[in-house]
Amino acid sequence: MDIVISHKSALEYWRLHSRAKIDDTARLRRKNPPASLPGIADIRGRVPSKLSYPINLMVSSQNAKRKSALFQPRVYAGRLPDWCFISIGDGLAVSSPAFCFFQMASELPLVKLIELGLELCGTYSLSVKDEYVPGMDASDRNEYDHPQLASKKALENLTARMAGANGYKKACQALRYIADGSASPMETILFMLLALPHKLGGYELPVPVMNRRIDNGQAARQRSGTAYHSCDLFWPEAGFAVEYDSDFYHTGANRIAKDAEKRNNLADLDITVITVTSRQVRIAAEFDGLARLIARKLHKRLRYENPRQFLDAKRELRRLLLR
Repeated sequence: MDIVISHKSALEYWRLHSRAKIDDTARLRRKNPPASLPGIADIRGRVPSKLSYPINLMVSSQNAKRKSALFQPRVYAGRLPDWCFISIGDGLAVSSPAFCFFQMASELPLVKLIELGLELCGTYSLSVKDEYVPGMDASDRNEYDHPQLASKKALENLTARMAGANGYKKACQALRYIADGSASPMETILFMLLALPHKLGGYELPVPVMNRRIDNGQAARQRSGTAYHSCDLFWPEAGFAVEYDSDFYHTGANRIAKDAEKRNNLADLDITVITVTSRQVRIAAEFDGLARLIARKLHKRLRYENPRQFLDAKRELRRLLLR
């Protein structure tokens, strides 16, 4: 292992390889990054394509901090726990998804770190590009329906073993608000807007579970031929769920009929479902009304100790999530 891809470049790698199966033999035990880097030509010929320059490469010695437009050395001289790196062959390794989360704790604002944690613990990956443009290669678009790259438990375990390292405090803060199971960027945004505390701009509602399997009753199975459903956000104790009504996936007569069938099947289980549109999320006043409706369904009251502070935090949260 003489080249270790880390930080933002490792994140890009996992977004580009979100469907990769990580074999246990690829997980490296007690491997510290190399003290130095090979030559520029060697790096250029071996690192995976489509990573943005400069590529973040991890080293263990300050003496290896050569300046280059091709790579950016990232120094970590301390002892690292097991499983921080995944071997990808040809003497290359990349920070594991859990270690990548920890590394980004020193790079990102808290809100964006929470968003990243929800992505890594979800079944989607964001594009490495900032925006979609017509003709964009499929590998440069958001990916959906892939296995989770990490779990909240994996992030917690890795973070606990990095106590005292740069980023530890922020990673611990972010982990309070991360959950498994998000299936799309908008589900993550909904989760954060509703569940984050007031000081971060959220409505501080009870934390929902995301995309948990809900088995249908016998009558619903016979009627629809569907054994189970899952809901984007679900509060089991309240028998209440929120579904994001995607402009792309929820159009057409067949899709509308299936959504109605799903709501009816869940109603048989005494589960109330409401749908949320893109417009409701993106317009602050409409989302405020929606949050109040959800709070009533959960038998909660929205109270703010410092309304002005909450308003400022809410604006900042929306700016970060809904650019």
